[in-house]
Amino acid sequence: MGFEVSEIRRDFPILSRKVHGKPLVYFDNAATTQKPKSLISALSSFYENHNGNIHRGAHTLSDEATTLVEESRQKTASFINAPKPETIVFTRNATEAINLVAHSWGRKFLKSGDEIILTELEHHSNLVPWQILSKEKSVKLRFIPIEKNGDLDLSEAKKLFSDKTKLISFTAASNVLGTLPPVKEIIGLAKQAGAKTLIDASQWTPHFKTDVQDWDCDFLAFSAHKMLGPTGLGVLYGRESLLEGMDPFLGGGDMIERVELESFTPNVLPAKFEAGTPAIAEAAVFPEALKYLSQIGFAAIEDQEQALLKRTLEILKNEPEVELYGSPLPQGRGGVISFNLRGLHSHDVGTSLDLEGVAVRTGHHCCQPLMRCLGVGGTARASFYFYNTLEEVEIFGHALRKTVEFFKPKLKTAGAK
Repeated sequence: MGFEVSEIRRDFPILSRKVHGKPLVYFDNAATTQKPKSLISALSSFYENHNGNIHRGAHTLSDEATTLVEESRQKTASFINAPKPETIVFTRNATEAINLVAHSWGRKFLKSGDEIILTELEHHSNLVPWQILSKEKSVKLRFIPIEKNGDLDLSEAKKLFSDKTKLISFTAASNVLGTLPPVKEIIGLAKQAGAKTLIDASQWTPHFKTDVQDWDCDFLAFSAHKMLGPTGLGVLYGRESLLEGMDPFLGGGDMIERVELESFTPNVLPAKFEAGTPAIAEAAVFPEALKYLSQIGFAAIEDQEQALLKRTLEILKNEPEVELYGSPLPQGRGGVISFNLRGLHSHDVGTSLDLEGVAVRTGHHCCQPLMRCLGVGGTARASFYFYNTLEEVEIFGHALRKTVEFFKPKLKTAGAK
């Protein structure tokens, strides 16, 4: 182990609070992660000392704020091994980043009859933008199915690629099943077909090392708040030649170089895609999150999450009323577990666990098509981060057993009719 979890937890003030009189066990990290004191302090310091609008002022505060944001862009590029900081576009979130590509690349370069490949694992944020584009441009959407264990069916995937395929957009890590698709293999299939690639790395970048040059992807999107960073900040990486050829996404503010009454000239990268006042404070402090993760190291993060995943799966497998989704093995999957208690709505599970101080997610997790593939309306979801402990897993197990006992008359065991 590369760090002492008990020491790490002191850096996260919220982890010491109580919920319903019980110590908080925060297992909703796939939705958003908690923030270290260093980031909280940096955000407060920015507003106390450096608050000003960027790129527009000749005064000291504007210069300081601009410097902080552009340094953040450089550090973000380095964090994912992007070739240039100009290939990093700050957005509000990963959803906006994907929409930006659909709007600015898709509407310009796709035509009727072209095809986009997606997967059955996708978050709504990586479905709906393409559905809107499909209706507008008469573009056909095709889907890689999942196997019973939640893996993508690559044999079927290979059949989908053709000379009509112009883009594949897929998640690097499922927010429901923890599935980790073989990113490089899929990108290789896309390249053979001459198709572009967009990776939704929202659930990958917080947990695993990200290298866009090694993957050789065309676009990559992720959100800061899922990796210790602030809310309201997303990142789009785009291959420079593609970004150069795309039209602006939004109009106004800093995305222009020159404006006439009836025309405009767009600004250079990445300003061309950053209209209006951005999330200045959030961008300025994001490096605190990147620094924290880099100091811990992704190998240590993965080791901790694997230990949590393994023990939690053991607990769930020993409860006959539990229905597990995705791979039953901890290896080769992310720290996300979706489950149900047979005969009980997932919201009842979540509410019961909350009474014991345990925070999990419930519902369809913005993946309704995937839920239909699984044959359920929703699930309870436990998702881990490196600051979680094995002791918390045991508390979760105890809370789950209390839930089972309380709802026993409603529950069904495995194999029951």
